[in-house]
Amino acid sequence: MWRTRRKPGQWVAACRDVADRRREILVLPTDDDRVALVFPPGEVAVLEPLQAGRLRAALRDAVFALDQPPTREEHQHAVPTVRASA
Repeated sequence: MWRTRRKPGQWVAACRDVADRRREILVLPTDDDRVALVFPPGEVAVLEPLQAGRLRAALRDAVFALDQPPTREEHQHAVPTVRASA
C-alpha cells in the first residue's frame, strides 16, 4: 500500500489513474489561504478551506461506502477502472 508522503510545504498522495498507472496528487497551500490540488498531467483545482473540508468528507464517505454493498449499488456514477492482472 502506498502512503501519503510529506515534503516541506507540500503533501503528495499516491494513486492510480483509470489505466492503472501510478500517479501522484500534489497538495499545496496557496498564498491566499487556499489549497491547490495538482493532478497529472498538470491539471490544478484550487479549493477554499470549506471546499477542502467538503472534499475530505466526500472522500471519507466514498471509502466507507465501499464496505456497504447496498450503498455501492445506489451509485451509478462509478468510474470504470482497469485492474492489472497479477
